[in-house]
Amino acid sequence: MALPGMGGMGMAGRAGMDPQQAQEQQMIKYMQLAMEACPTKTALAGGMGFGLGGIFGLFMSSMRYDTPMSTGMPGGVGTVSDLPMRQQLKAGFKDMGRASWSSAKNFGYIGAVFSGTECAIEGLRAKNDLANGVAAGCLTGGWLARSGGPQAVAVGCAGFAAFSAAIDAYMRMPTDDKGADPIV
Repeated sequence: MALPGMGGMGMAGRAGMDPQQAQEQQMIKYMQLAMEACPTKTALAGGMGFGLGGIFGLFMSSMRYDTPMSTGMPGGVGTVSDLPMRQQLKAGFKDMGRASWSSAKNFGYIGAVFSGTECAIEGLRAKNDLANGVAAGCLTGGWLARSGGPQAVAVGCAGFAAFSAAIDAYMRMPTDDKGADPIV
């Protein structure tokens, strides 16, 4: 069975390779095609964003000074410092878990929306350049701010597009490090 862009499944044109090498080359080709597919990119970006967001939320919740830990407890019990150590730890870990979960969901959502949008734009334009990231940033920022009204959509679009342009321009800068490229 031959799928578009994948060639045949047979060993034609691979006369000099042993079957092990031919199979390895075919698997590499399939993996590269899978990694170039928009659903795969979107899922990976969402998953990686979720993981990074969870770690970021965990770190930020441990650094927060305005946590419920410093205010009175529900029901007028007092502050958390009045509780026994075990209950203090329980309350602290619950707060960290909530913050981590919330941050993970947000980062995953933003990563999936941006990556899916950028991949779709790249597929429509049939180009891989800075404009794809800027357009995807604008659409993502506008989408995230849609509930705030037209002005919020414009600011979200401009802000996310500018951030995306800055990061993409930095990542596309040429490098002088020849040791970083294993193919050269």
